[in-house]
Amino acid sequence: MNIILAAGVAFIITALATPLTIKIAKHFGLVDDPARRPHPAHVHTKVIPRAGGLGIYIGILAAILIFLPIEKYLVGIIGGITILLIIGLIDDKITRFSPYLRLTLLILAALFPVMAGIGISFVSNPFPYLIPGVVIRLDTLIMPFEFIGPHKIIILADLLALVWIISLTQIINWSKGVDGQMPSITTITAITLGFLSLQLFNKGDSNQLNVALLAFVTAGSSLGFLLFNWHPAKIIPGFSGSTILAFMLAILAILSGAKLATALIVLAIPTVDFIYTFFRRILQGRSPVWGDRGHLHHLLLDKGWSPPQISLFYALVSAMLGAGALLVDSESKIFLLLGASVAAFVLILWANSFGGLLNRRDRVSG
Repeated sequence: MNIILAAGVAFIITALATPLTIKIAKHFGLVDDPARRPHPAHVHTKVIPRAGGLGIYIGILAAILIFLPIEKYLVGIIGGITILLIIGLIDDKITRFSPYLRLTLLILAALFPVMAGIGISFVSNPFPYLIPGVVIRLDTLIMPFEFIGPHKIIILADLLALVWIISLTQIINWSKGVDGQMPSITTITAITLGFLSLQLFNKGDSNQLNVALLAFVTAGSSLGFLLFNWHPAKIIPGFSGSTILAFMLAILAILSGAKLATALIVLAIPTVDFIYTFFRRILQGRSPVWGDRGHLHHLLLDKGWSPPQISLFYALVSAMLGAGALLVDSESKIFLLLGASVAAFVLILWANSFGGLLNRRDRVSG
């Protein structure tokens, strides 16, 4: 009952805070103006408020403070999303915010939960017939140090957690180009991770109840923002909105028994699109962190899909993959992940082929 109530509170507070965020964004000039901030990935032609992360932040923070006891790991989470909110609001105001500086600050935000003890101590062994053991331990290499008292760095566990958080925030951030797309994906992923934690709780892991509550709080806040981000969007998430929700998903995947594969299965299309785009830009001789209009959602727009169709497509695929991830065991998840990734890759190749042909025709006719 508390889980449903917490999700409802996060939803309502975000839904109430977002209209206020829209007014604040307009008053302080935190808007996306195509004339002032030209960007090849933009699909909006009118001025639209940014700063969507503010409403999401308020909803998640309020629900955490109301329903969860404040422990060290939650302090790390709150510290991380606070840094992301500040970065995002600055990015919303400044016309040209260096992506390299953003990445540096993103690493700083990711350090908060890692320093609070959120690390990937183990991963499920996907190949028990090849590698002995049910899990693969990552917490055996420890480096103690003194800084106002004794501390320790669990090298592999902390390093992998840091890379995971940063990577997932970038994956989600690159999948917010169409109205409703990003919050649809994050809502489905958070719900999947919430049900995963409930499964683990029913198997005897009492700590998973609070993790499930945190997951449904994230889903509630994401859904509350989706009300205003659905096409035609009244507000867009900006850097803060996408990274705060992605940050929460990355943490939840770790807290749900290091179920990174489950999150990647649900996010198969955004993940493969991220990897494809990253290397495509490098092969084209460009920096991978500078945006372009080559993501899958852009190519689907070029093919004639509407923003609602694209968002519903992403949501439907994510929901089907999430249901599959909850029904299979750890060993089968690897094959599900591989199958989903291959299918996503084929889809992106097909869309790129069509998009490339379309762009060549445009250049010829122009």
